[in-house]
Amino acid sequence: MDMIFGRNKEEHPEPIKAEVQGEVPTWLQGILLRNGPGMHTIGDTTYNHWFDGLALLHSFTFKNGEVYYRSKYLQSDTYNCNIEANRIVVSEFGTMAYPDPCKNIFSKAFSYLSHTIPEFTDNCLINIMKTGDDFYATSETNFIRKINPQTLETLEKVDYSKYVAVNVATSHPHYDSAGNVLNMGTSIVDKGRTKYIMFKIPPSVPEKEKKKSCFKHLEVVCSIPSRSLLHPSYYHSFGITENYIIFVEQPFKLDIVKMATAYIRGVNWASCLSYHKEDKTWFHFVDKKTKKEVSTKFYSDAMVFFHHINAYEEDGHIIFDLIAYTDNSLYEMFYLKKLTEVFEENKLTSMPTCKRFVVPLQYNKDAEVGSNLVTLPSTATAVKEKDGSIYCQPEILCEGIELPRINYDYNGKTYKYVFATEVQWSPVPTKIVKLNTQTKEMLHWGENHCWPSEPIFVPSPDAREEDDGAYLLCMQSPHYSGISHSSVYPLLQCLCCSLCFTGDHEFGYRCYWTSEELILTGRDDMIGEYSSQKTIGFVICSPRKHTCYLCSCILQKVNSKKLSWV
Repeated sequence: MDMIFGRNKEEHPEPIKAEVQGEVPTWLQGILLRNGPGMHTIGDTTYNHWFDGLALLHSFTFKNGEVYYRSKYLQSDTYNCNIEANRIVVSEFGTMAYPDPCKNIFSKAFSYLSHTIPEFTDNCLINIMKTGDDFYATSETNFIRKINPQTLETLEKVDYSKYVAVNVATSHPHYDSAGNVLNMGTSIVDKGRTKYIMFKIPPSVPEKEKKKSCFKHLEVVCSIPSRSLLHPSYYHSFGITENYIIFVEQPFKLDIVKMATAYIRGVNWASCLSYHKEDKTWFHFVDKKTKKEVSTKFYSDAMVFFHHINAYEEDGHIIFDLIAYTDNSLYEMFYLKKLTEVFEENKLTSMPTCKRFVVPLQYNKDAEVGSNLVTLPSTATAVKEKDGSIYCQPEILCEGIELPRINYDYNGKTYKYVFATEVQWSPVPTKIVKLNTQTKEMLHWGENHCWPSEPIFVPSPDAREEDDGAYLLCMQSPHYSGISHSSVYPLLQCLCCSLCFTGDHEFGYRCYWTSEELILTGRDDMIGEYSSQKTIGFVICSPRKHTCYLCSCILQKVNSKKLSWV
Protein backbone atom coordinates (compact mmCIF):
# COMPACT_ATOMS: atom_id res chain seq x y z
CA MET A 1 0.00 0.00 0.00
CA ASP A 2 3.01 2.30 0.26
CA MET A 3 2.94 2.82 -3.50
CA ILE A 4 -0.66 3.96 -3.22
CA PHE A 5 -0.51 6.16 -0.13
CA GLY A 6 3.05 7.42 0.05
CA ARG A 7 3.76 8.52 -3.51
CA ASN A 8 3.93 12.20 -4.42
CA LYS A 9 1.20 13.20 -6.86
CA GLU A 10 1.68 15.26 -9.99
CA GLU A 11 -0.40 18.42 -10.24
CA HIS A 12 -2.37 19.27 -13.40
CA PRO A 13 -2.94 23.04 -13.34
CA GLU A 14 -4.38 23.06 -16.87
CA PRO A 15 -7.85 21.57 -17.48
CA ILE A 16 -8.06 17.93 -18.60
CA LYS A 17 -11.23 17.02 -20.47
CA ALA A 18 -12.89 13.85 -19.22
CA GLU A 19 -14.02 11.03 -21.44
CA VAL A 20 -17.73 10.89 -20.64
CA GLN A 21 -19.13 7.39 -21.08
CA GLY A 22 -22.86 7.84 -20.77
CA GLU A 23 -24.70 11.10 -20.18
CA VAL A 24 -24.24 13.70 -17.46
CA PRO A 25 -27.57 15.11 -16.14
CA THR A 26 -28.28 18.37 -17.96
CA TRP A 27 -29.06 20.18 -14.69
CA LEU A 28 -25.67 19.31 -13.17
CA GLN A 29 -23.76 22.55 -13.78
CA GLY A 30 -20.98 23.73 -11.47
CA ILE A 31 -17.64 22.90 -9.87
CA LEU A 32 -16.75 20.16 -7.41
CA LEU A 33 -13.71 21.19 -5.32
CA ARG A 34 -11.71 18.59 -3.42
CA ASN A 35 -8.84 18.89 -0.96
CA GLY A 36 -6.38 16.43 0.56
CA PRO A 37 -2.74 15.35 0.93
CA GLY A 38 -0.69 14.97 -2.24
CA MET A 39 3.01 15.13 -1.35
CA HIS A 40 4.60 13.08 1.43
CA THR A 41 8.28 13.11 0.46
CA ILE A 42 10.42 16.25 0.11
CA GLY A 43 14.06 15.69 -0.67
CA ASP A 44 15.28 12.95 1.67
CA THR A 45 12.58 13.56 4.28
CA THR A 46 9.16 11.91 4.53
CA TYR A 47 6.08 12.70 6.59
CA ASN A 48 5.12 10.11 9.19
CA HIS A 49 1.36 10.39 8.79
CA TRP A 50 -0.89 10.44 5.74
CA PHE A 51 -2.82 13.44 7.11
CA ASP A 52 0.44 15.46 7.16
CA GLY A 53 1.00 15.53 3.38
CA LEU A 54 1.11 18.84 1.52
CA ALA A 55 -2.33 19.96 0.34
CA LEU A 56 -3.34 19.23 -3.24
CA LEU A 57 -6.46 20.99 -4.54
CA HIS A 58 -8.71 19.49 -7.23
CA SER A 59 -11.61 20.76 -9.28
CA PHE A 60 -14.16 19.01 -11.52
CA THR A 61 -16.04 21.48 -13.70
CA PHE A 62 -19.42 20.30 -15.03
CA LYS A 63 -20.81 22.33 -17.93
CA ASN A 64 -23.26 21.36 -20.67
CA GLY A 65 -22.56 17.65 -20.37
CA GLU A 66 -18.77 18.04 -20.37
CA VAL A 67 -16.43 17.64 -17.40
CA TYR A 68 -12.95 19.11 -16.92
CA TYR A 69 -10.45 18.23 -14.20
CA ARG A 70 -7.49 20.16 -12.85
CA SER A 71 -5.32 20.02 -9.73
CA LYS A 72 -2.78 22.29 -8.08
CA TYR A 73 -0.74 22.24 -4.90
CA LEU A 74 -1.76 24.81 -2.32
CA GLN A 75 1.03 27.38 -2.33
CA SER A 76 1.04 27.77 1.44
CA ASP A 77 3.94 29.18 3.43
CA THR A 78 4.56 25.62 4.57
CA TYR A 79 4.73 24.36 0.98
CA ASN A 80 7.08 27.15 -0.11
CA CYS A 81 9.43 26.74 2.88
CA ASN A 82 9.66 22.99 2.42
CA ILE A 83 10.22 23.16 -1.33
CA GLU A 84 12.85 25.90 -0.98
CA ALA A 85 14.74 23.91 1.66
CA ASN A 86 14.18 20.61 -0.21
CA ARG A 87 13.29 19.00 3.12
CA ILE A 88 10.48 19.09 5.68
CA VAL A 89 11.14 22.18 7.80
CA VAL A 90 7.59 22.92 9.06
CA SER A 91 6.10 20.55 11.64
CA GLU A 92 2.76 18.86 11.07
CA PHE A 93 0.56 17.14 13.64
CA GLY A 94 2.09 13.70 13.07
CA THR A 95 5.57 14.80 11.98
CA MET A 96 7.93 17.02 13.95
CA ALA A 97 10.49 18.91 11.84
CA TYR A 98 13.95 19.50 13.28
CA PRO A 99 16.81 21.82 12.26
CA ASP A 100 19.22 20.78 9.56
CA PRO A 101 22.16 19.01 11.30
CA CYS A 102 24.46 21.40 9.46
CA LYS A 103 22.98 24.48 11.17
CA ASN A 104 24.83 26.13 14.05
CA ILE A 105 23.95 25.81 17.72
CA PHE A 106 22.20 29.18 17.86
CA SER A 107 19.78 28.25 15.08
CA LYS A 108 19.03 24.98 16.83
CA ALA A 109 18.43 26.71 20.16
CA PHE A 110 16.02 29.18 18.55
CA SER A 111 14.11 26.32 16.92
CA TYR A 112 13.62 24.58 20.26
CA LEU A 113 12.45 27.79 21.91
CA SER A 114 9.98 28.66 19.13
CA HIS A 115 8.32 25.23 19.35
CA THR A 116 7.49 25.62 23.05
CA ILE A 117 4.51 27.73 22.02
CA PRO A 118 4.29 26.64 18.38
CA GLU A 119 2.95 28.54 15.41
CA PHE A 120 1.02 25.93 13.54
CA THR A 121 1.23 25.04 9.88
CA ASP A 122 -0.86 26.69 7.17
CA ASN A 123 -0.88 23.46 5.16
CA CYS A 124 -4.69 23.60 4.84
CA LEU A 125 -5.44 20.14 3.50
CA ILE A 126 -8.75 19.04 5.02
CA ASN A 127 -11.68 20.99 3.62
CA ILE A 128 -12.96 23.90 1.51
CA MET A 129 -15.03 26.61 3.18
CA LYS A 130 -17.21 29.26 1.53
CA THR A 131 -17.54 32.69 3.10
CA GLY A 132 -19.69 35.06 1.06
CA ASP A 133 -18.24 34.88 -2.46
CA ASP A 134 -14.83 33.68 -1.25
CA PHE A 135 -13.41 30.20 -0.84
CA TYR A 136 -10.83 29.00 1.67
CA ALA A 137 -8.79 25.83 2.09
CA THR A 138 -8.98 24.84 5.76
CA SER A 139 -7.45 22.48 8.30
CA GLU A 140 -7.63 22.32 12.10
CA THR A 141 -5.13 25.07 12.90
CA ASN A 142 -5.85 28.79 13.22
CA PHE A 143 -4.82 29.38 9.60
CA ILE A 144 -6.94 29.19 6.45
CA ARG A 145 -5.91 30.03 2.86
CA LYS A 146 -8.08 31.83 0.33
CA ILE A 147 -8.16 30.19 -3.10
CA ASN A 148 -9.53 30.93 -6.56
CA PRO A 149 -12.14 28.19 -7.23
CA GLN A 150 -11.71 28.54 -11.00
CA THR A 151 -7.90 28.34 -11.28
CA LEU A 152 -7.04 26.87 -7.84
CA GLU A 153 -4.58 29.72 -7.36
CA THR A 154 -3.55 30.30 -3.73
CA LEU A 155 -4.33 33.77 -2.39
CA GLU A 156 -3.94 35.43 1.02
CA LYS A 157 -3.54 33.71 4.38
CA VAL A 158 -6.07 34.40 7.14
CA ASP A 159 -5.21 33.93 10.83
CA TYR A 160 -8.34 33.27 12.91
CA SER A 161 -6.49 34.30 16.08
CA LYS A 162 -6.38 37.92 14.87
CA TYR A 163 -10.17 38.05 15.07
CA VAL A 164 -11.04 35.57 17.83
CA ALA A 165 -8.88 34.07 20.61
CA VAL A 166 -8.53 30.52 19.26
CA ASN A 167 -5.42 28.39 18.77
CA VAL A 168 -7.15 25.67 16.75
CA ALA A 169 -10.47 25.47 14.88
CA THR A 170 -12.57 22.78 13.23
CA SER A 171 -12.54 22.21 9.49
CA HIS A 172 -16.26 21.38 9.54
CA PRO A 173 -18.14 24.69 9.68
CA HIS A 174 -21.89 24.98 9.28
CA TYR A 175 -23.88 27.44 7.16
CA ASP A 176 -27.17 29.00 8.20
CA SER A 177 -30.01 30.21 6.00
CA ALA A 178 -28.61 33.77 6.00
CA GLY A 179 -25.27 32.58 4.63
CA ASN A 180 -23.36 32.98 7.90
CA VAL A 181 -20.54 30.55 8.64
CA LEU A 182 -20.73 28.96 12.10
CA ASN A 183 -17.57 27.43 13.49
CA MET A 184 -15.77 26.47 16.71
CA GLY A 185 -12.25 26.76 18.05
CA THR A 186 -10.33 26.16 21.27
CA SER A 187 -8.68 28.93 23.25
CA ILE A 188 -5.82 27.37 25.22
CA VAL A 189 -4.98 28.85 28.63
CA ASP A 190 -6.01 32.35 27.58
CA LYS A 191 -6.06 34.60 30.67
CA GLY A 192 -5.89 31.52 32.84
CA ARG A 193 -8.77 29.72 31.15
CA THR A 194 -9.15 27.10 28.46
CA LYS A 195 -12.46 27.29 26.64
CA TYR A 196 -14.31 26.30 23.48
CA ILE A 197 -15.46 29.30 21.45
CA MET A 198 -18.34 29.28 18.96
CA PHE A 199 -18.18 32.08 16.42
CA LYS A 200 -20.05 33.37 13.38
CA ILE A 201 -18.60 34.85 10.18
CA PRO A 202 -21.01 37.01 8.11
CA PRO A 203 -21.28 36.45 4.34
CA SER A 204 -20.78 40.15 3.59
CA VAL A 205 -19.82 43.47 5.18
CA PRO A 206 -21.67 46.81 5.26
CA GLU A 207 -21.49 48.79 2.01
CA LYS A 208 -19.30 51.50 3.54
CA GLU A 209 -16.78 48.86 4.66
CA LYS A 210 -16.56 46.91 1.40
CA LYS A 211 -12.77 46.98 1.41
CA LYS A 212 -12.62 45.33 4.83
CA SER A 213 -12.55 41.59 5.42
CA CYS A 214 -15.70 39.82 6.62
CA PHE A 215 -13.50 38.39 9.36
CA LYS A 216 -13.35 41.84 10.95
CA HIS A 217 -17.07 41.41 11.61
CA LEU A 218 -16.63 37.96 13.15
CA GLU A 219 -18.92 37.55 16.16
CA VAL A 220 -18.41 35.31 19.20
CA VAL A 221 -21.66 33.44 19.80
CA CYS A 222 -20.75 31.68 23.02
CA SER A 223 -17.85 30.20 24.98
CA ILE A 224 -17.89 26.99 27.02
CA PRO A 225 -15.24 26.44 29.71
CA SER A 226 -13.20 23.28 29.26
CA ARG A 227 -13.69 20.80 32.08
CA SER A 228 -9.88 20.72 32.36
CA LEU A 229 -7.51 23.67 32.08
CA LEU A 230 -4.63 21.67 30.61
CA HIS A 231 -6.54 18.80 28.96
CA PRO A 232 -9.11 20.20 26.51
CA SER A 233 -11.18 17.85 24.40
CA TYR A 234 -10.27 17.21 20.77
CA TYR A 235 -13.16 17.65 18.34
CA HIS A 236 -13.40 17.43 14.58
CA SER A 237 -16.98 18.63 14.10
CA PHE A 238 -20.09 19.86 15.90
CA GLY A 239 -23.83 19.89 15.28
CA ILE A 240 -26.60 22.43 14.88
CA THR A 241 -30.40 22.46 14.91
CA GLU A 242 -32.79 25.30 14.19
CA ASN A 243 -32.34 26.76 17.67
CA TYR A 244 -29.25 25.12 19.19
CA ILE A 245 -25.56 24.48 18.67
CA ILE A 246 -24.41 21.04 19.86
CA PHE A 247 -20.91 20.46 21.20
CA VAL A 248 -19.78 17.04 22.42
CA GLU A 249 -16.87 17.22 24.86
CA GLN A 250 -15.34 13.78 24.48
CA PRO A 251 -12.63 12.21 26.68
CA PHE A 252 -10.20 12.19 23.73
CA LYS A 253 -7.99 14.95 25.06
CA LEU A 254 -4.96 17.06 24.21
CA ASP A 255 -2.30 17.33 26.92
CA ILE A 256 -1.12 20.97 26.78
CA VAL A 257 2.02 20.40 28.90
CA LYS A 258 3.09 17.49 26.73
CA MET A 259 2.38 19.53 23.63
CA ALA A 260 4.55 22.42 24.86
CA THR A 261 7.46 20.03 25.48
CA ALA A 262 6.95 17.72 22.49
CA TYR A 263 9.68 19.27 20.37
CA ILE A 264 12.29 19.02 23.13
CA ARG A 265 11.23 15.46 23.91
CA GLY A 266 11.53 14.43 20.26
CA VAL A 267 7.91 13.39 19.75
CA ASN A 268 5.12 14.67 17.51
CA TRP A 269 2.06 16.63 18.61
CA ALA A 270 -0.25 13.71 17.82
CA SER A 271 1.37 11.77 20.67
CA CYS A 272 -0.05 14.39 23.05
CA LEU A 273 -3.58 13.16 22.36
CA SER A 274 -4.89 10.42 24.61
CA TYR A 275 -8.19 8.66 25.23
CA HIS A 276 -9.43 8.58 28.82
CA LYS A 277 -11.87 5.68 28.72
CA GLU A 278 -12.70 6.06 32.41
CA ASP A 279 -14.12 9.57 31.84
CA LYS A 280 -17.56 10.63 30.67
CA THR A 281 -18.63 12.26 27.41
CA TRP A 282 -20.44 15.55 28.06
CA PHE A 283 -23.10 17.13 25.83
CA HIS A 284 -23.40 20.92 25.62
CA PHE A 285 -26.34 22.73 24.02
CA VAL A 286 -26.14 26.46 23.29
CA ASP A 287 -29.30 28.45 22.57
CA LYS A 288 -28.65 30.49 19.40
CA LYS A 289 -31.00 33.27 20.49
CA THR A 290 -29.88 33.76 24.10
CA LYS A 291 -26.29 32.65 23.36
CA LYS A 292 -26.30 30.76 26.65
CA GLU A 293 -25.69 27.11 27.41
CA VAL A 294 -28.55 24.92 28.65
CA SER A 295 -27.92 24.52 32.40
CA THR A 296 -28.86 20.83 32.71
CA LYS A 297 -25.86 18.51 32.57
CA PHE A 298 -26.16 15.72 29.99
CA TYR A 299 -23.56 12.99 29.60
CA SER A 300 -22.90 9.54 28.18
CA ASP A 301 -20.24 6.85 28.34
CA ALA A 302 -16.71 7.43 27.05
CA MET A 303 -16.36 7.39 23.27
CA VAL A 304 -14.24 8.81 20.46
CA PHE A 305 -15.91 10.39 17.48
CA PHE A 306 -14.96 12.57 14.54
CA HIS A 307 -18.11 13.19 12.52
CA HIS A 308 -21.52 14.51 13.42
CA ILE A 309 -24.10 13.47 10.82
CA ASN A 310 -27.12 15.68 11.55
CA ALA A 311 -29.34 16.94 14.37
CA TYR A 312 -32.89 18.22 14.75
CA GLU A 313 -35.55 19.09 17.31
CA GLU A 314 -38.78 17.21 18.00
CA ASP A 315 -41.33 17.65 20.81
CA GLY A 316 -38.93 19.18 23.30
CA HIS A 317 -36.06 16.82 22.43
CA ILE A 318 -32.82 17.27 20.51
CA ILE A 319 -31.97 14.28 18.34
CA PHE A 320 -28.41 14.10 17.07
CA ASP A 321 -26.58 11.39 15.13
CA LEU A 322 -22.84 10.77 15.05
CA ILE A 323 -20.33 8.03 14.29
CA ALA A 324 -18.43 6.82 17.36
CA TYR A 325 -15.64 4.45 18.36
CA THR A 326 -14.64 2.79 21.62
CA ASP A 327 -10.98 3.82 21.18
CA ASN A 328 -8.75 6.13 19.12
CA SER A 329 -7.26 3.52 16.76
CA LEU A 330 -8.56 5.24 13.61
CA TYR A 331 -5.92 8.01 13.61
CA GLU A 332 -3.16 5.48 14.34
CA MET A 333 -4.08 3.46 11.25
CA PHE A 334 -3.01 6.27 8.93
CA TYR A 335 0.64 6.42 9.86
CA LEU A 336 2.43 5.61 6.61
CA LYS A 337 4.26 2.69 8.20
CA LYS A 338 0.88 1.20 9.06
CA LEU A 339 -0.47 1.80 5.58
CA THR A 340 2.36 -0.25 4.06
CA GLU A 341 0.82 -3.29 5.72
CA VAL A 342 -1.63 -5.49 3.90
CA PHE A 343 -5.24 -4.36 4.45
CA GLU A 344 -6.03 -7.50 6.44
CA GLU A 345 -3.20 -6.74 8.88
CA ASN A 346 -4.04 -3.06 9.38
CA LYS A 347 -7.24 -3.42 11.38
CA LEU A 348 -9.24 -1.06 13.52
CA THR A 349 -9.79 -2.30 17.06
CA SER A 350 -13.18 -0.58 17.21
CA MET A 351 -15.86 -0.65 14.52
CA PRO A 352 -17.45 2.73 13.74
CA THR A 353 -20.99 2.80 15.07
CA CYS A 354 -23.73 5.19 13.97
CA LYS A 355 -25.38 6.35 17.22
CA ARG A 356 -28.52 8.38 17.73
CA PHE A 357 -28.85 10.31 21.00
CA VAL A 358 -32.26 11.61 22.05
CA VAL A 359 -31.89 14.38 24.63
CA PRO A 360 -34.96 15.79 26.44
CA LEU A 361 -34.46 19.53 26.91
CA GLN A 362 -38.03 19.87 28.14
CA TYR A 363 -39.00 17.29 30.74
CA ASN A 364 -40.90 16.90 34.00
CA LYS A 365 -38.60 18.32 36.68
CA ASP A 366 -40.44 16.25 39.27
CA ALA A 367 -39.67 12.98 37.45
CA GLU A 368 -38.35 10.22 39.68
CA VAL A 369 -34.64 9.48 39.85
CA GLY A 370 -33.87 6.58 37.54
CA SER A 371 -36.75 7.28 35.17
CA ASN A 372 -36.28 7.51 31.41
CA LEU A 373 -37.16 11.04 30.29
CA VAL A 374 -37.35 10.26 26.56
CA THR A 375 -40.95 10.35 25.37
CA LEU A 376 -40.30 9.81 21.66
CA PRO A 377 -40.46 6.34 20.05
CA SER A 378 -36.78 5.36 20.29
CA THR A 379 -34.60 2.84 22.08
CA ALA A 380 -32.35 5.75 23.12
CA THR A 381 -32.68 6.63 26.80
CA ALA A 382 -32.04 9.65 29.03
CA VAL A 383 -32.11 8.68 32.71
CA LYS A 384 -32.37 11.18 35.54
CA GLU A 385 -29.57 10.91 38.11
CA LYS A 386 -29.63 11.84 41.81
CA ASP A 387 -27.58 15.00 41.24
CA GLY A 388 -30.00 16.21 38.56
CA SER A 389 -27.73 15.31 35.63
CA ILE A 390 -29.08 13.11 32.84
CA TYR A 391 -27.32 9.96 31.65
CA CYS A 392 -27.93 9.34 27.93
CA GLN A 393 -27.64 6.05 26.07
CA PRO A 394 -27.97 5.94 22.26
CA GLU A 395 -30.02 4.02 19.76
CA ILE A 396 -27.79 2.18 17.27
CA LEU A 397 -28.70 2.98 13.68
CA CYS A 398 -26.02 0.85 12.01
CA GLU A 399 -22.36 -0.15 12.14
CA GLY A 400 -19.43 0.07 9.75
CA ILE A 401 -19.90 3.45 8.03
CA GLU A 402 -17.85 6.65 8.02
CA LEU A 403 -17.53 9.98 6.17
CA PRO A 404 -21.27 10.71 6.39
CA ARG A 405 -23.01 13.21 4.14
CA ILE A 406 -26.61 14.40 3.93
CA ASN A 407 -28.71 16.59 1.69
CA TYR A 408 -27.58 19.86 3.32
CA ASP A 409 -30.99 21.42 2.69
CA TYR A 410 -32.06 19.18 5.60
CA ASN A 411 -29.21 20.16 7.89
CA GLY A 412 -30.56 20.88 11.39
CA LYS A 413 -33.97 19.51 10.37
CA THR A 414 -35.82 16.20 10.51
CA TYR A 415 -34.16 14.03 7.88
CA LYS A 416 -34.18 10.49 6.57
CA TYR A 417 -31.06 9.66 4.55
CA VAL A 418 -27.32 9.40 5.18
CA PHE A 419 -24.84 8.90 2.34
CA ALA A 420 -21.52 7.47 3.54
CA THR A 421 -18.70 5.00 2.92
CA GLU A 422 -18.47 1.52 4.39
CA VAL A 423 -15.29 0.92 6.38
CA GLN A 424 -16.09 -1.79 8.98
CA TRP A 425 -12.83 -3.06 10.53
CA SER A 426 -10.53 -1.50 7.97
CA PRO A 427 -9.83 2.27 7.85
CA VAL A 428 -10.08 2.15 4.05
CA PRO A 429 -13.54 2.70 2.48
CA THR A 430 -14.68 -0.18 0.31
CA LYS A 431 -18.29 0.67 -0.59
CA ILE A 432 -20.78 3.52 -0.78
CA VAL A 433 -23.78 3.31 1.54
CA LYS A 434 -27.20 4.94 1.62
CA LEU A 435 -28.80 4.60 5.06
CA ASN A 436 -32.46 5.15 5.80
CA THR A 437 -32.39 6.35 9.41
CA GLN A 438 -36.08 5.56 9.90
CA THR A 439 -36.15 1.96 8.67
CA LYS A 440 -32.40 1.23 9.09
CA GLU A 441 -32.34 -0.24 5.60
CA MET A 442 -29.12 0.27 3.63
CA LEU A 443 -28.16 0.29 -0.03
CA HIS A 444 -24.57 -0.67 -0.82
CA TRP A 445 -22.35 0.02 -3.79
CA GLY A 446 -18.88 -1.49 -4.13
CA GLU A 447 -16.41 -3.65 -6.05
CA ASN A 448 -13.29 -5.60 -5.13
CA HIS A 449 -10.04 -3.60 -5.20
CA CYS A 450 -11.87 -0.30 -5.71
CA TRP A 451 -12.05 2.46 -3.13
CA PRO A 452 -14.68 5.19 -3.22
CA SER A 453 -14.42 8.74 -1.99
CA GLU A 454 -16.97 10.39 0.26
CA PRO A 455 -20.26 10.73 -1.72
CA ILE A 456 -21.25 14.35 -2.26
CA PHE A 457 -25.01 14.85 -2.59
CA VAL A 458 -26.27 17.49 -5.04
CA PRO A 459 -30.07 18.06 -4.98
CA SER A 460 -31.77 18.47 -8.33
CA PRO A 461 -33.19 21.96 -9.03
CA ASP A 462 -36.81 20.78 -8.88
CA ALA A 463 -36.34 18.26 -6.06
CA ARG A 464 -39.48 17.36 -4.11
CA GLU A 465 -37.97 14.59 -2.00
CA GLU A 466 -34.93 14.53 0.25
CA ASP A 467 -33.00 12.05 -1.92
CA ASP A 468 -34.00 13.56 -5.29
CA GLY A 469 -30.69 14.50 -6.88
CA ALA A 470 -27.28 12.99 -7.53
CA TYR A 471 -24.25 12.12 -5.53
CA LEU A 472 -20.76 12.47 -6.93
CA LEU A 473 -17.82 10.30 -6.01
CA CYS A 474 -14.43 9.18 -7.28
CA MET A 475 -13.69 5.48 -7.64
CA GLN A 476 -10.04 4.51 -7.74
CA SER A 477 -8.12 1.25 -8.04
CA PRO A 478 -4.41 0.35 -8.03
CA HIS A 479 -5.03 -2.78 -10.10
CA TYR A 480 -7.42 -1.96 -12.91
CA SER A 481 -7.48 0.49 -15.77
CA GLY A 482 -11.21 -0.06 -15.98
CA ILE A 483 -13.99 -1.97 -14.25
CA SER A 484 -15.49 -5.04 -15.86
CA HIS A 485 -19.21 -5.37 -16.45
CA SER A 486 -18.86 -8.91 -15.10
CA SER A 487 -18.30 -7.44 -11.65
CA VAL A 488 -19.57 -9.36 -8.64
CA TYR A 489 -21.26 -6.13 -7.55
CA PRO A 490 -23.68 -5.06 -10.32
CA LEU A 491 -23.99 -1.64 -8.74
CA LEU A 492 -20.41 -0.79 -9.68
CA GLN A 493 -20.92 -1.62 -13.34
CA CYS A 494 -21.81 2.03 -13.83
CA LEU A 495 -18.14 2.88 -13.38
CA CYS A 496 -17.55 1.59 -16.91
CA CYS A 497 -19.80 4.25 -18.30
CA SER A 498 -18.90 7.22 -16.15
CA LEU A 499 -16.10 9.77 -16.39
CA CYS A 500 -12.53 8.65 -16.97
CA PHE A 501 -9.29 10.52 -16.26
CA THR A 502 -6.09 8.73 -17.26
CA GLY A 503 -3.01 9.50 -15.21
CA ASP A 504 -1.71 9.87 -11.68
CA HIS A 505 -4.47 11.59 -9.72
CA GLU A 506 -5.35 11.91 -6.06
CA PHE A 507 -8.73 13.29 -5.12
CA GLY A 508 -8.28 14.32 -1.52
CA TYR A 509 -10.35 14.38 1.64
CA ARG A 510 -13.14 16.89 1.34
CA CYS A 511 -15.02 18.67 -1.35
CA TYR A 512 -17.24 21.58 -2.16
CA TRP A 513 -19.87 21.66 -4.92
CA THR A 514 -20.56 24.94 -6.64
CA SER A 515 -23.39 25.32 -9.11
CA GLU A 516 -23.30 28.90 -10.31
CA GLU A 517 -24.02 30.50 -6.92
CA LEU A 518 -24.05 27.28 -4.91
CA ILE A 519 -21.07 25.50 -3.45
CA LEU A 520 -21.27 22.22 -1.60
CA THR A 521 -18.38 21.17 0.59
CA GLY A 522 -17.09 17.80 1.63
CA ARG A 523 -14.79 16.51 4.34
CA ASP A 524 -11.58 14.56 4.80
CA ASP A 525 -12.72 11.33 3.28
CA MET A 526 -9.54 9.24 3.65
CA ILE A 527 -9.67 8.25 -0.01
CA GLY A 528 -7.33 10.82 -1.52
CA GLU A 529 -4.40 8.71 -2.59
CA TYR A 530 -5.97 5.53 -3.90
CA SER A 531 -4.71 6.19 -7.41
CA SER A 532 -2.10 4.78 -9.73
CA GLN A 533 -1.07 5.14 -13.35
CA LYS A 534 -4.53 3.85 -14.25
CA THR A 535 -7.90 5.13 -15.33
CA ILE A 536 -9.85 6.86 -12.59
CA GLY A 537 -13.62 6.65 -12.55
CA PHE A 538 -15.96 9.42 -11.46
CA VAL A 539 -19.47 8.21 -10.76
CA ILE A 540 -22.75 10.15 -10.84
CA CYS A 541 -25.64 8.31 -9.18
CA SER A 542 -29.30 8.92 -8.44
CA PRO A 543 -29.85 7.88 -4.81
CA ARG A 544 -33.63 8.23 -5.16
CA LYS A 545 -33.97 5.99 -8.21
CA HIS A 546 -31.16 3.75 -6.89
CA THR A 547 -29.47 3.87 -10.30
CA CYS A 548 -26.42 5.32 -11.98
CA TYR A 549 -27.22 8.40 -14.07
CA LEU A 550 -24.80 7.19 -16.73
CA CYS A 551 -25.99 3.64 -17.27
CA SER A 552 -29.06 2.98 -15.04
CA CYS A 553 -27.63 -0.03 -13.20
CA ILE A 554 -29.31 -0.88 -9.89
CA LEU A 555 -28.06 -0.48 -6.31
CA GLN A 556 -28.25 -3.43 -3.94
CA LYS A 557 -30.43 -3.34 -0.80
CA VAL A 558 -29.32 -4.56 2.61
CA ASN A 559 -31.15 -4.53 5.94
CA SER A 560 -28.66 -3.18 8.48
CA LYS A 561 -30.58 -4.76 11.35
CA LYS A 562 -29.23 -8.12 10.19
CA LEU A 563 -25.77 -6.67 9.44
CA SER A 564 -25.75 -8.79 6.27
CA TRP A 565 -23.18 -6.79 4.36
CA VAL A 566 -23.00 -7.19 0.61
